[in-house]
Amino acid sequence: MTQKVLITGITGFAGSFLAEHLLGQSGQYKISGTYLTETSIANVAHIKKDLNLISLNLLHKDKVSDLISKIKPDLIFHLAALSSPSDSFKSPAETITNNVVAQINLLEAVRAQNLTNSKILITSSADIYGIVEEKNLPIDEETAFMPANPYAVSKITQDFLAWQYFISYKLNIIRVRPFNHIGPRQAPGFVVSDFAKRIAYIEKGLTEPILRVGNLAAKRDFTDVRDMTGAYMLALEKGKAGDVYNIGSGYAYSIEEILNILLSMAKLKITVKKDSLLIRPSDTPKLICNSEKFVKATGWKPVISLTQTLKDTLDYWRNIV
Repeated sequence: MTQKVLITGITGFAGSFLAEHLLGQSGQYKISGTYLTETSIANVAHIKKDLNLISLNLLHKDKVSDLISKIKPDLIFHLAALSSPSDSFKSPAETITNNVVAQINLLEAVRAQNLTNSKILITSSADIYGIVEEKNLPIDEETAFMPANPYAVSKITQDFLAWQYFISYKLNIIRVRPFNHIGPRQAPGFVVSDFAKRIAYIEKGLTEPILRVGNLAAKRDFTDVRDMTGAYMLALEKGKAGDVYNIGSGYAYSIEEILNILLSMAKLKITVKKDSLLIRPSDTPKLICNSEKFVKATGWKPVISLTQTLKDTLDYWRNIV
């Protein structure tokens, strides 16, 4: 039987790849998705005819309620959010308000329709763990929260709201805490896509061959977005309602290592210069995932190499610059 799927933020980075992944499952899903800006539709232009796209701001409670009432989805992937940690320093109130209120409106609409059998994926973030001491690595689901930016605070709230709606209203919610995911279509402002975009501009002769950078010492657990969205599907298929799962590769790479791989792929020599203006007010030194709980529940493992992901990301920017 065909299942009705709703993806909030379907035209975004992860949302567009999740839609692709579901469409590859032999017609098992009828997919609807919300989007906020017309320009973002470019991410799903190649599959647009197979999707029901809805222009909707999730802050509009009544419109969210009408949408859930009309679709009555069997599966909900809540991916829509303001997702930039660096931008959250500039707009902390907007980040927290947007991410929290949007989720409340969605869950309230599901509750009002009494859709207790609908499976709901709430995407939190590894950023909620923040500044973790070396002795507490790798990070499992019991690691204490030490958020280092407003975005992380918003994600803690989303995480706990999901738990509250499971406890209070028995909604069929599964929470995931994805570590850094990267790849084609990721917006500038995130470190890998930002590097790749600037290298593409330099290769085209549009900017001088100098790359200004911030903190290169930070280490992150990177997973290809295509592996991550596959994990989201497995979470709803095999995860336990009310439970929470970390998702990541289990390896940490420094930003400097990432940059050096990208520079090795560049078509000309690029000079790297440190820029103090690019340093965040606070930054997490190292994040590395312990995803044993998720792997045990689902059998998931990432299959796309870091080198392949970086090549695909650079080629993506080369094609659109």
